[in-house]
Amino acid sequence: MSDILKQIDSDVKSNKVIVFMKGTKDAPQCGFSAAVVDVFKALGVDFETRDVLTDNELREGIKKYTNWPTVPQVFVDGKFIGGCDVTREMFQSGELQKLIKSQINT
Repeated sequence: MSDILKQIDSDVKSNKVIVFMKGTKDAPQCGFSAAVVDVFKALGVDFETRDVLTDNELREGIKKYTNWPTVPQVFVDGKFIGGCDVTREMFQSGELQKLIKSQINT
């Protein structure tokens, strides 16, 4: 496993919620990343972000790590959830709230 994949794996395993995105949670740099940030802020959940725009190796590495071609990429309790659309759909259906409650608040 390459160094970047090891770093991604470490980040995913050491953070309950982490989003690999364009920009940061305080300054999202695309609408999809901003939408994911809005979901987690609405839930009042602490989460970490990694900015793929500042590190091309990270940007390409996260795509390899998940075999998912786009960012943002959302992980909850070490599990890949998906991107913006999946996260919003899960939030709107209440499924994300259940996942957060069962995985994070335990």
